[in-house]
Amino acid sequence: MNRLKVLIADDDPNVREIIRLYFDKQNYELFEAKDGQEAVETVERDSPDIVILDVMMPRMDGFEACRQIQKKCDIPIIMLTARGEEFDRVLGLELGADDYVTKPFSPRELTARIKAIFRRMQPKKEDAGEEAADELSFEGIKININRREVIVDEQTISLRPKEFDLLVFLAKSPGHVFTREQLLEQVWGYDFIGDIRTVDVHVKKIRTKLNGREGECIKTVWGVGYKLEVDK
Repeated sequence: MNRLKVLIADDDPNVREIIRLYFDKQNYELFEAKDGQEAVETVERDSPDIVILDVMMPRMDGFEACRQIQKKCDIPIIMLTARGEEFDRVLGLELGADDYVTKPFSPRELTARIKAIFRRMQPKKEDAGEEAADELSFEGIKININRREVIVDEQTISLRPKEFDLLVFLAKSPGHVFTREQLLEQVWGYDFIGDIRTVDVHVKKIRTKLNGREGECIKTVWGVGYKLEVDK
């Protein structure tokens, strides 16, 4: 089995050293970058499987690095943000990051986030007789769960791992209203207390990618949460 290739971009050598020592025990292949520019260059040269970006870095900050990496390839990104900086977290998600971890953090937490991302990206093994249940269709939209593929009006669109999982979760229970807390628990799978705007950001991005079908599929239930509504 190939080792997971992880890029950590942080201008603090102590942070990189702590992560390196812990990731060695996890059998991860670690690449390091001291700033955003070096991170972008490393992605182009070494093609890591996942990128961890600190927000505050010299030459190029994590936000700009995230933008440039997203233009070049579809790769999972985790942002490292200062504790309490909600703006940083929301902006990182809007730029295409899959997750964020607030400083100070433990290497164990970071590893859990990485594993959670790749667990969601892994296709589920289903029996051949259940293949039909792996496709959901509504409102001109088709979702193939095994292939993690979304087709809108005969065109394939690209969703980030959590965007896809959130859409599938809602699509499996059309008409059911879920609170943001329920969606965080079911889709993200770990404690996100106090960060419910994460759901709002992902819903907004899904709506935009579904060919601008604003409000046609994922409905906001004010004061409660969201539901996927399909015309009968």
